[in-house]
Amino acid sequence: MPRLWYSRYLASARFRCRPLSLPDQPLTRVDLLLRRTVNTAASTHEFIPLQSEEGGKETTRGERWLGIDRGNRNTCAIELGSEAILESVTSTHSDSHCAVLTSSITEARTSAIAEPNSNVALFDLAFPGSQPKFQTATLLPALRAAIALNCDVQPISRFDRKHYFYQDQPAGYQITQYYEPFARNGFVELYDYDGIAPEDGKKVRVDIKQVQLEQDTAKSHEHPPSTHFLDFNRVSHPLIEIITMPQIHSPATAAACVRKIQAILQATSAVTTGMELGGLRADVNVSVKRRDAPPAAGEYHGVRGLGQRTEIKNLSSFKAVEDAIIAERNRQIAVLESGGIVEVETRGWTIGSTETRKLRSKEGEVDYRYMPDPDLSPLFIDGELVSALRDSLPVLPAQLLTMLVGSPYGLTLEDAKPLIELDDGARLEYYQDVVALLQALQSSEEGQKGLGRLAANWVLHELGALLTKADVAWHADLVPAQTLAELIDKLIHKKITSPVAKQVLAMVFEGDQRPIQQLLEEDNLLLRPLSKDEYIMLANSLIQENARMVAQIREKKQVGKIGWFVGQMMRQGEKGRVEAQRAEEVLRELILGAQ
Repeated sequence: MPRLWYSRYLASARFRCRPLSLPDQPLTRVDLLLRRTVNTAASTHEFIPLQSEEGGKETTRGERWLGIDRGNRNTCAIELGSEAILESVTSTHSDSHCAVLTSSITEARTSAIAEPNSNVALFDLAFPGSQPKFQTATLLPALRAAIALNCDVQPISRFDRKHYFYQDQPAGYQITQYYEPFARNGFVELYDYDGIAPEDGKKVRVDIKQVQLEQDTAKSHEHPPSTHFLDFNRVSHPLIEIITMPQIHSPATAAACVRKIQAILQATSAVTTGMELGGLRADVNVSVKRRDAPPAAGEYHGVRGLGQRTEIKNLSSFKAVEDAIIAERNRQIAVLESGGIVEVETRGWTIGSTETRKLRSKEGEVDYRYMPDPDLSPLFIDGELVSALRDSLPVLPAQLLTMLVGSPYGLTLEDAKPLIELDDGARLEYYQDVVALLQALQSSEEGQKGLGRLAANWVLHELGALLTKADVAWHADLVPAQTLAELIDKLIHKKITSPVAKQVLAMVFEGDQRPIQQLLEEDNLLLRPLSKDEYIMLANSLIQENARMVAQIREKKQVGKIGWFVGQMMRQGEKGRVEAQRAEEVLRELILGAQ
């Protein structure tokens, strides 16, 4: 009787709040670091931007046992958790950089475009006698994130030291909140439109064990064969670490969870960049066990019966999260099928690879020797501050989606989602401006109908196509909202045709700054409607020249060929003057008559 494997994914994602990615420039060699590291910032008050002072291959035997189809990336029995996103089982840690311009425990600035090793405090390099000092400004974006993730903010939290020896942490320990984090017991809800696996149904809830503040480490740059450069600017940057429970069962759902969390953090201004610029890092823990086996000894965040987990570090995209989980799941199945044991270890993943690679043996909790940090006082968070932040929380992505598919916008989910996700929300603001301006230009309630969908088509598809073709980043000033609204209004009132509207949009996009009315008049693009007699004259000319086709329409009822006549009338008529609908009406009257 074949054995059945039960796999679990344990995924972790770390969200980092930093403004920009590091530029390509020479970095300081390790042996020269001390010459240029000390540059403590001036008073932090002038730098902190607070938003609120208050607050097709043959499947393997193991895959058949699991029911896995390589053609279906999501077919597997998985449990995810962040430190638990997937459940076969996967969990995730999400580290994001807080949206502030100072470090969490020093006064060094957090600019990510600064020269390497130019924003470093003495404590960042573990100078003897230097001590950390918690920067309270880092708490506000972290609190906004925790509240938006439905967490219980703790009135008292404390900092701990996580001990390990590695080149990116001179002190030999990292400051974190292991035992008493500032927020616990949150959750994020995922829906089918978020991209969860079909087998997970319409809705999945992923619980969040805790959200904690953490100190970042130095950034290491490898220069093969044997040279490493270290940039200590990032040391002590404030991180928000979000740890989910092992409740996710498919790679696609794991990626959707990380994507949803990032969207929430960006909406609340808790992070400065997304995954694409390094503002978020994800660690994924994957565990596999036999389906018919007794409960395994593995335990993770209080969840028992898990197989031995491995951790995949520093995944930098949503696709990497999904692909890495699939690769590690398959590797563990192969190990167990051959009679081996999955070892406790940290593994890496390279984009485009089909396998994970071993980085180092994984340290257990005892090896980290967690202990309270004696240099940092407990963190006391007043309930009134939490209430003030909750009351001032911006609209979250799920609420925006509901708003866009409802009145007055009436969008489909396919159009609403990209408006929310593109350009960190800037495209959505632009779209709302265009709709508001269009509404003001209409003289009747009847004219208000359908404006939301029409504007979305132009913002997403027509303007989006120009951006893609030119390979330029989004900027609202390329085509001002007022200009686009006026252009769409001309189209609605049949002052111009759709091809002309697209032509004018391209002209404005390329730099034509003339007002819309002036541009249309000077370039002779306004629609001057033909009279009915002119339509009849143009149609009769075509009918006489194409008598055989007319006979086919009349005798064989091939009425679809009328569309060809419409196209010819639009080509032969003066540019922009022939309306397709009126042309078809005249042609049907002349060709079919009373039939």
